[in-house]
Amino acid sequence: MKKLPFVSVIVPTLNEEKYIENCLKALRAQDYEGKYEIIVADGLSEDKTVEKAKKYADKVVSVKKKGIGAGRNAGAKEAKGEIFVFVDADTIAPFNLLTELVKCFKKGVVGATCPILPLSDNMSEFVFYWFYDKFMRSSLKEKPKVAGICCAYKRDAFEKVKGFDEKLKVCEDFDLSERISKFGKIVCTDSTFILASPRRIRKWGKTKAAMKYIKFYLNYLLDNKLAEKIEYELVR
Repeated sequence: MKKLPFVSVIVPTLNEEKYIENCLKALRAQDYEGKYEIIVADGLSEDKTVEKAKKYADKVVSVKKKGIGAGRNAGAKEAKGEIFVFVDADTIAPFNLLTELVKCFKKGVVGATCPILPLSDNMSEFVFYWFYDKFMRSSLKEKPKVAGICCAYKRDAFEKVKGFDEKLKVCEDFDLSERISKFGKIVCTDSTFILASPRRIRKWGKTKAAMKYIKFYLNYLLDNKLAEKIEYELVR
């Protein structure tokens, strides 16, 4: 029987005490039969994030540089795995997330993702995420646009492109998936999913959130310099 790859799960955090415990509990309860580690890359939280993370994570890394890209990269530098799985701190993974993501890595595949669903019973919030899912799937044919909420990449491909562009304040996840796809396919599995907090949509409102995300994406498409200057409001 072929040995399963060692997986490193990397979770960037900044003042996530409300969410981090549930996120890490779900990651600890995975049915993956191979070895995996959980690394929390914390951006100097001022609440109880680190205290809670230490109960479940294999390693908690302090990251002085601001930005989620810097956090993810710092976690990756400490990782031992052959496959890097990035998930956000306000997510809850079903028990089969790692198993199903790893199954995607066949010959020629360098990245994988899955549908993102809201931690909500609100139908309009489901529709919001449904539109992203359609957009993401259509992009996989040419220039992938995969959200950092939940994505997995082969270590060697991630290192070839030098990880996330830490200058980008928005669309750093889209940028990475586009660059890394030059070395192979990125696929989406329907055998699992991840639940994400719709907190930002609720804070901004659906219309405002949609307009903001469209603006972020257009700025990224037009000029990376624009994506470097955007102030991305923290919502906790």
